[in-house]
Amino acid sequence: MMKPRENLVRLKLFQVNEKRRRLAQLDAMIAEFDRMAGELDAQIISEETKAGITDLNHFAYPTFAKAARLRRDNLRTSQAELVQQRESAQSELTEAEAELAKAEALESRDGKGRENGSSRAMTG
Repeated sequence: MMKPRENLVRLKLFQVNEKRRRLAQLDAMIAEFDRMAGELDAQIISEETKAGITDLNHFAYPTFAKAARLRRDNLRTSQAELVQQRESAQSELTEAEAELAKAEALESRDGKGRENGSSRAMTG
């Protein structure tokens, strides 16, 4: 039968792993948005170069470049929001890791008191 402290450690470990997964997801999304925005930057430069116009207010500024700029700016805004979410996810993970460490310390302290009795039970 599992002891209450072991249950607590398992719960805390599960929470830590969940928070690590969340952090990894955010990192992946941030990197993907960065990659996509970079591609849009390259497309914008390419369109501006073809048209010979870099002034956004010019009447002949390429429509595709305008649309790409808007998409890129939206991606950067979303990316900035994800970075904020990542910061709070990081502090949640740090907190969860501290709680796990406390639970493990309690479990090992409890375990030391019982070790002698339980090892006898196993050999007998």
